[in-house]
Amino acid sequence: MGLCGSMTGWRCWGSAGALRASVGVMLLGLSLSQSVRPQAACAAAAAPQSLTQPQYQDTIGEETGAGFMAALVHSFLYAVQPNPFPGDLILKIIDFQQVLSNQELIKEILVYSVGFLVCVAIAILYIILMPVVGLFLACCRCCGNCGGKMYQKQTSSIHCRRRTLYWSAFITTVIILAGNICMFKSNEALKVSVDQSPAQLNTTLDNIHNFITAVPQQIDYVVNESYKTIEEVTRNLEGIGYQLGTDIQDRFNGTLAPALRPVRLLNQEITDTNVQLNRLNSSLAQLQSSMDLLQANVTAVKNRINQTLSNSNCHGCENLKPELQSITLDASITVPSLNEFQSAVDKVIKINLTSRIEEVEDYFNSIPQAVTNATKDIVAKSKQLLGDIRSQLSRVTDSIPLSALTNVSGALNTAQREISKITPEVERAEHIRWKVCVAVCCVVLLVVVCNLLGLVLGPLGLTPKGDPTKRSTTANCGGTFLMMGAGFSFLFSWLFMIVVVVLFLLGGNLFTLVCRPWSSGELLKFIDTSGLIPESQSFGLKTNINLSEIYRDCEENQPLWTTLHLDEVINLGDLLNVSKYTERIQQQFENTDITLSTITLLSPEVKNQLSNFSTKAKSFDAAAITQQMNNISRINLNATAKKLNGLAQNQTNNDVKNELQNEAKDLIQIQISIETTIIPQLENLNSTIKSLQSITGKINGTVGEVLSSVGAAQDFLNTNTTQIVKTESRRFLDCQLGYFIAYADWANLTITQQVGRCQPLAGALDTVELVLCSYMVESLNAFWFSLGWCILFFIPSIIFSIKLAKYYRKMKYSDVYENHITMNHIPRAQMKIT
Repeated sequence: MGLCGSMTGWRCWGSAGALRASVGVMLLGLSLSQSVRPQAACAAAAAPQSLTQPQYQDTIGEETGAGFMAALVHSFLYAVQPNPFPGDLILKIIDFQQVLSNQELIKEILVYSVGFLVCVAIAILYIILMPVVGLFLACCRCCGNCGGKMYQKQTSSIHCRRRTLYWSAFITTVIILAGNICMFKSNEALKVSVDQSPAQLNTTLDNIHNFITAVPQQIDYVVNESYKTIEEVTRNLEGIGYQLGTDIQDRFNGTLAPALRPVRLLNQEITDTNVQLNRLNSSLAQLQSSMDLLQANVTAVKNRINQTLSNSNCHGCENLKPELQSITLDASITVPSLNEFQSAVDKVIKINLTSRIEEVEDYFNSIPQAVTNATKDIVAKSKQLLGDIRSQLSRVTDSIPLSALTNVSGALNTAQREISKITPEVERAEHIRWKVCVAVCCVVLLVVVCNLLGLVLGPLGLTPKGDPTKRSTTANCGGTFLMMGAGFSFLFSWLFMIVVVVLFLLGGNLFTLVCRPWSSGELLKFIDTSGLIPESQSFGLKTNINLSEIYRDCEENQPLWTTLHLDEVINLGDLLNVSKYTERIQQQFENTDITLSTITLLSPEVKNQLSNFSTKAKSFDAAAITQQMNNISRINLNATAKKLNGLAQNQTNNDVKNELQNEAKDLIQIQISIETTIIPQLENLNSTIKSLQSITGKINGTVGEVLSSVGAAQDFLNTNTTQIVKTESRRFLDCQLGYFIAYADWANLTITQQVGRCQPLAGALDTVELVLCSYMVESLNAFWFSLGWCILFFIPSIIFSIKLAKYYRKMKYSDVYENHITMNHIPRAQMKIT
């Protein structure tokens, strides 16, 4: 009868208790159905979150518009300097003393820069000749020569010549104006570039600083995730009783829960059967009491009727005596096998399945604690090994060389401080430069304005066929403006050419020696092969990595692991390999025997009692009592009472007559009592019997299902418990070790593919190139090119302006052309003077 036995372990369960095991399994199902505990999730060891990349600021500033003349300027500079990048020559020039003492090197430098030297020679020639020519022209005109004489010879082609000179001067002025507009625009673009450059450089340095700061943080993040993994495994080991015990219970639940349902149903049916039996006994007792009373009343009335019928004064009463004998009432109500059935029910109730359910619940609820007790030592040893794993994984930070990044970070901070210091000075110098350039642009614009005023006022005031000596003031002003434009051109052009030469040498060489090779990649290759920067071996790297490769990898946003070939220096697989520790943990778990106490679910005695109960329930037959109830319900005393009333009517003796009538009334009253008291009790008894029959009809099947299900559950426990414990233990352990496998894979992938994505480094170089070359150098080259353009066109502008001015200025002497005969109206004396 006992449910809980004591054995050495699950694997030692005996097959004799198979049926009882099934009951216990079903009871366990009840336990689980009443209190469903969440399963400890330890599936597939979810990997840590992806590494968060730092956010970088945008280094692209406002568009300066510096490239509007890039194609034209580049074409000119390519023509001036078609030679390739002089890497070898630069290496020779680095030694300053060698340059001064080596004539061959000086010659090589001059040969390489021959294009620039030719341009400079032309500019020097311009600088020298322009003021000299202007001085001679001024002196000559003051002496009345070179157009200084205010006399204009009239010919047939004078108008054609004037128009030709006008349009030539106009086109030249438009060209100069276009160059002047380019000067204004390039000057403003250079100002915007210089104004933006400190902010862009600081942003670039901030991005690099963020990158350098993020790399150690990312490494620390990877290592800290290992600590989280270890802490998670530690918590799981500390909660092994709950997790592993619950998993074992869940494995049993799939088999035991279905077996529990018929047990619960049987328990309820036993309770209902006992209730209905109690009601049946109570109803029978009540009916028996009523029947006894009824029997006494019927007997008393029957005796009185018999006395009356035996009276000598009763006429014809002898004929009614046979009817009197038919008035019988069987007051004894018996139910065969009821006592045996009640005894079987009482024995089954004494089994107390409810208390057995509670015992099984307590037993299965104790499984987690039993697992905890059995694994206490292995958990302590495993936690020590987890500490060793933590120490090994912490070596990842020490193995990756990050000291160089600290030095670079300090250099960046110094650079930003220096930029902050010199920014005000740069801004002041840029403001002065901008003003000077604006003044130069305005002077060129002044020449353009003088030319345009001359070209506008001259034709407005000119009468083509009028006397040159009588030209209008408007036309004369137009000629004067043309002369002013020519004078300003002579006065300032040679000075502006000096500016052009200086800016040309600066901007042109920056483009050809820095920007052009930078854009083509030659500059990085030169730095790689020149030995100007230390080799990568000096930083602890094995492979000699050049700057070009680093830039290319960073441009593709590759991680530092790939860019610096850290796999040749760091054995990351060995650092992340913790198999030697996990194998020891696994071996310790395999050597640990997790044993649990056992339980006998259903004893043979209980099986016999349930079988006997089923047999008694099946043999219970209510047909006899039903027949008795039918007999009682068919009793009808009204017919006899009617006959007594009829007999009373034929009597002459009033006493006999009254006695017969009273006795008929008594029978009727008894019949009424039967109908009001006995019949309802019979109906209630019939209802109870039907309910009991309905329950007993199910008991046989329920008991059979219980015995079958509990037997199957007991067999399951006897044959599968050991394997289930081993399987769940192995699954739990594999799950914990899976955390380390998932972490190692994630850490390897993160360090080799995500840590230190160096696009900010390539972006920094791109920003410097953009600011220096695309903005500053392009703007500077556009300015001197535009200024040189204007200066070169000053020469034809001077020629056309001086020649055209004579067609608009008022002459002192007239010359008349009529019918192909020239008549000069110049005094003879004057003619002799000239």
